[in-house]
Formats: sequence, C-alpha cells, structure tokens
Amino acid sequence: MGRTSDARERLLAAATGLFSERAYSSVGVAEIAARAGVQKGSFYYFFPSKEALALAVIDEHWEAQRSQWTQILDGDGTAIEHLRAIFDATSQQQVAALRGTGTVTGCLFGNLALEVSSVSAAMQERLQEIFEEQVTMISDRLRTAVAAGEVEVDDVRATAKAIVAQLEGLVLFAKLFNDPGQLDALWANSLRLMNIPEPAAG
Repeated sequence: MGRTSDARERLLAAATGLFSERAYSSVGVAEIAARAGVQKGSFYYFFPSKEALALAVIDEHWEAQRSQWTQILDGDGTAIEHLRAIFDATSQQQVAALRGTGTVTGCLFGNLALEVSSVSAAMQERLQEIFEEQVTMISDRLRTAVAAGEVEVDDVRATAKAIVAQLEGLVLFAKLFNDPGQLDALWANSLRLMNIPEPAAG
C-alpha cells in the first residue's frame, strides 16, 4: 500500500489529476490506485467507492478555492478590485495548467457537473451547494459595495449568480478551445453586469 501515513492524500491527488484530465466515467479505481502508488485492494480501506473518493476530492478542492476567495474578498481594496483579483487568479490557474501540461484543465467542479448530474445524486447535490456558496460569497461582497456606494446593482443575488455563471462558462470555453485567452472577456462582461463603464483604452 506504500506509506500508509500519506496514502489517502496520494489517492486524493491522483484522483484530482485524473478527473481534471479525463471524464469521470473513464477513470477507474485501478488507475487511480496505480497513479497514487497504492494497491487497488487497499483503496477501499480509505474510500468505499470511487464516488466517495470523488466527493472527498470535491470537498478538498473547494476548501482550497474557498480559502483563496475568502482571503481575496476580505482583503484591502474595493469590491471591484476584489472581483478582478478573483478573475485574475482563475485565469492564472488556467495559464499555469496549459504551461505545465499543454492542456487547459478547466474547472473541476464544472467538468464534473456536466457529467455526473445524471449519474450521482450525491455529487450533484454537493456541486450545487458549492456553486450556491460561490454566489453567496459574491453576493455578500456586492451588497457591501452597494451600501458603500461603490456600485449600483438592483438585484444583488441575480448579479452575483450571473457573474459566477459567466466565470464558469468562460472557463469552459478556455478548456474547449485550449486557450486561457477566452477569459479575457470576463472583466468587461462583469463591469457591464454591475453597470460600470469600462475604462477607455490607453
């Protein structure tokens, strides 16, 4: 089984990589165990099923992303600067993936959502919770910005949902075209959603 102390973490890392590279349905337990350096029979000591492992991967990935978003949103600066920082971080992740593997990996949550919504109720529900939490995080920051007079938005939650949706959609485009440049439109689109004129070029 390898080093028992870190076998679970290696299984999580292996699954994260494989789920980012290929369809969830095409990845088997044996392949995950092999990449992690864990015997297939020992896989079930840590996870009762591939679905259970996938749920753990989702939770671990969201914990890291939520921490990053929280650090950005709670930092110094305006709401506009915070949103721009989140978009920049997302774009940089896709650029790093392209440089490291030759492929834009997209969003793990989005990739799984497209595939598992009809095959795993547990994963579908967890992904719904995560996207709702993302919308809530953006909503809370926008609501504070509206109160401070930074932006003028009539329906804060609807605007936050549109921002998260277009962020996810453009990451999907970046993956489809293997081009992080697809995310370049994200900032201008978000400014329009918040009724903020885009700064003149130059």
